[in-house]
This record gives sequence, structure tokens and C-alpha cells, in this order.
Amino acid sequence: MPHKAISAIAVIIGFFLLTAETMLAAPMACNGEQKVCIANCTKTAVGSATGTCIANCNARQSMCKQTGCWDNGVNRYCGLSRQ
Repeated sequence: MPHKAISAIAVIIGFFLLTAETMLAAPMACNGEQKVCIANCTKTAVGSATGTCIANCNARQSMCKQTGCWDNGVNRYCGLSRQ
């Protein structure tokens, strides 16, 4: 085989291997972030603060469904599935 053909095949195989994992991975969903948020509330908040914390998680969930971005108060990341 000519050198160019081997190089082209190698590039195609390399591209497939690099993208194969991302094609199979499911996008993170807003619902998953809400579950993590609520779990953190139940672990760290005490008394009536737990209810406030969960209410904040629900507000963040609502915003995430509208924008596809989750804001945890420290970081904001986008590209989430709005499910």
C-alpha cells in the first residue's frame, strides 16, 4: 500500500477511537444534578435549613430545564440534557 493510503486509514481509525466513547456516553441530565443537590442537602443541612436547601435545588432544576445550564452556587456548567 502506498504511504498516503496507510496514513489515511490510520487517521480514520484514530478519529473513530477518539469519538467512540463520546458517542456512546449519555449526556448529563438536569434531573441527575437535582438528585445530587438534594442528597447533599440531606447530608449537610440541619433542621429547617434542609427545606430551604431543597427549595434551592428545585429552583436550580427549573432554571436548568430552561437553559440547559446548572449553577451550583460555585460553578456554572452548560450542555446538560433538559430532561
